[in-house]
Amino acid sequence: MSAIDSPRSQVMPAAGSSLSIIILAISAFLIVTTEFLIIGLLPALARDLGVSIAAAGQLVTLFAFTVMLFGPPLTAALAHLDRKKLFIAILLVFAFANALAALSSNIWMLAVARFIPALMLPVFWGTASETAAQLAGPAKAGQAIARVYLGITAALLLGIPLGTLAANGIGWRGAFALLAGLSLLMAVAVLVCMPTVARSERVDFLKQARIFKEPLFLANVALSILIFSAMFVAYTYLADMLERLAGVAPADVGWWMMGFGAVGLIGNWIGGKAVDRSPLNATALFVALLALGMAAVTPLAGAGVLVCIALALWGIANTALYPICQVRVMNSVAHSQALAGTTNVSAANAGIGIGALVGGLTIQTAGIGYVGYVAAAVAGVALLMIPWVHRLATRATHCTE
Repeated sequence: MSAIDSPRSQVMPAAGSSLSIIILAISAFLIVTTEFLIIGLLPALARDLGVSIAAAGQLVTLFAFTVMLFGPPLTAALAHLDRKKLFIAILLVFAFANALAALSSNIWMLAVARFIPALMLPVFWGTASETAAQLAGPAKAGQAIARVYLGITAALLLGIPLGTLAANGIGWRGAFALLAGLSLLMAVAVLVCMPTVARSERVDFLKQARIFKEPLFLANVALSILIFSAMFVAYTYLADMLERLAGVAPADVGWWMMGFGAVGLIGNWIGGKAVDRSPLNATALFVALLALGMAAVTPLAGAGVLVCIALALWGIANTALYPICQVRVMNSVAHSQALAGTTNVSAANAGIGIGALVGGLTIQTAGIGYVGYVAAAVAGVALLMIPWVHRLATRATHCTE
């Protein structure tokens, strides 16, 4: 009898499942924070390593492009493995990589330390929610998945400001060392607390890959790339914008970014409501608000309350677009929605990488004051693309009637 067929792998013990789901949520927070923490650390590590802020920003591009390129194939190759052992291995990889980052003496060593965990992040992201559902059982599967995604959402909203605060409190190396220690702790927690989880069967991606021939799906993926590019042209360098444009003291930048993330919770709630009515209309609304907020930051930088309003508008739209884009892409296909969702994660990371690259080039050629304008221009291109996607959706609906 194989491990897949064994009774132990098929029966999910009820005892300890809630604790295991909490551990998965905390692990998700640490893993996704590892990706986004560095944005808040950029000014500090650029000064310490003697590189430009634009060069340091390419560490964001490296991580994002690695997730984009390796996410789907690595998830497909590893998702069938024993989940408990897989999560322990992933957390140990993150512990090692973050420790290496803490010890980095130059930008190249830090780049290696960023590349390694980027390989494993999409594997965890793609399997954690499914595992949580298995642990909780059918009656509570939705609640379990929501708990895991709460960890991911918290990391997206708070990972950057926490990194900024850590850089000022314990230094950027200390921040990575702390993540290394916490990742190791979570690996031990998974080992001790998580019950055995049934393995998943290998997925036939040749059949599922038919979605890559569907124009509506491809158009929605392209739209996600544009939107995330717009978001991260400016978001990557938000800490630097606050310091150099708004005159925020380096020690206070983390608190400003914490406020940016906290306001984003409003966007997460509003976006979740709006996307149920029409994912495409919700996309148009929040991309327009995103463009307005990003473009307004530079001219209002010294205007006190007004710049806070611009940042709040930017933060609300920024966070709302995460779930909106995910739902929009998954709804664009009639089958293989899991693959569609994974592809949107890759598209988002493509946009993150492109945005960080474009933002860095903008700083080098025109200066930090133009980053918001360039980001808004990219968002404008995304807005122009939405009517085309709408026409494709209408055509696809008529074809299925």
